[in-house]
Amino acid sequence: MTQFKDLGLAEPLLRALAAEGHTAPTPIQAQAIPPALEGRDVLGIAQTGTGKTAAFTLPILHYLATTKTRWQAKQPRALVLAPTRELAVQIEERTLAYGKAMRVRTALVIGGVPQNRQKRAVAGGVDVLVATPGRLADMMEQGLVDLSATEALVLDECDQMLDMGFVKAVQRIRRAMPSRVRTFLFSATMPKEIERLAAEMLTDPVRVSVTPVAKTADRVEQSVLLVPKSGKIDALTQILREDDVTRALVFSRTKHGADKIVKALAARGIEAGAIHGNKAQNARQRALNAFGDGTLPVLVATDIAARGIDVSGISHVVQHDLPEVPEAYVHRIGRTARAGREGVAVAFCSADEVPLLRAIEKLTRQSIPVAEGSVSVEELGPPQPKEKPQHRKGQNRRKATAPRGAAPKPAGAKANQGKPGQRRRRRPNAKAQGA
Repeated sequence: MTQFKDLGLAEPLLRALAAEGHTAPTPIQAQAIPPALEGRDVLGIAQTGTGKTAAFTLPILHYLATTKTRWQAKQPRALVLAPTRELAVQIEERTLAYGKAMRVRTALVIGGVPQNRQKRAVAGGVDVLVATPGRLADMMEQGLVDLSATEALVLDECDQMLDMGFVKAVQRIRRAMPSRVRTFLFSATMPKEIERLAAEMLTDPVRVSVTPVAKTADRVEQSVLLVPKSGKIDALTQILREDDVTRALVFSRTKHGADKIVKALAARGIEAGAIHGNKAQNARQRALNAFGDGTLPVLVATDIAARGIDVSGISHVVQHDLPEVPEAYVHRIGRTARAGREGVAVAFCSADEVPLLRAIEKLTRQSIPVAEGSVSVEELGPPQPKEKPQHRKGQNRRKATAPRGAAPKPAGAKANQGKPGQRRRRRPNAKAQGA
């Protein structure tokens, strides 16, 4: 069996790995590290939990350890981009752990927290900058980060960055770098858009893959519970009260839905926390830390926030809402049954989610067993209409902010009429003219 010492890593990294209790690389590490040490670009297909963070962190730290360069103001030597704040935090933690014997200098640039501390962290230059694309692009526009001398780039969870609309920001960030940088792109799935991005950013890459894109975890006991939408909370409560549930991750399709689930569980005496994009970063991190150390038994998350969750010991994954993107089902259930353990994944399916269930089964090429206590598809009833946003009585949805009594704007009318700087005269009320 291959050992880390056989890969040619620098001595400080081997000492750090030994201190962490790591002696043998995972399959993705064994495939990605050797070509990366040779200076090759790497295109990796790997899901969360396969050890891919070390697959790109160790080669970068090895390069930094063997090519000493003085830090320059505002300049990172290596940049790691991640789609979510939680994932960025975990990558920085791993980087510091692996690089502790070489005193690596890192900085974290993410949204949801004040910028001043991040500005100070980057000001003197750093070895590794871990960032989310949005906040980094903002700091670059302010002249707070200079990528003109960056030597290595990592794009982690690239498919999620695509889903979140970060591709333009990533391309803008890449254009600010030298024409040639060591580049590592990792993605759980490889749609055509990612293939095009890889062709644009990587030079003659080595392609590594450790698992089929749509393979579900082998040690996960999967089931689907057919239940009316109105019965989901009661079903969730029943599952969470079972004795074998030690730590449960619950997925919601929306931020508002996640908060509603937490409140409904609290009313039933079950403590839970939520993480999603509307939560402040400090609140998200506190909830994640509490979930990780076991003081919070239930965590409710949206898919975007959940990409950064790498917590061991999750016994159950419950999908309160089925995902609209079938691949997300695979990512969700992969949060349990880690490190050789077994896990349970239960998905709720209401009438309007039956097509989503069929799409998941088509993708994974397997039928998900129907859980005991399910109703029949016929008993689910017809799909419920989507809730419409509420508006005040008498207000027009599109003109709710228009001043009362204002005349409608004529078709084709220009936004500003009259001479520049001249105050526009208000039109007479249409009703007063008898129109």
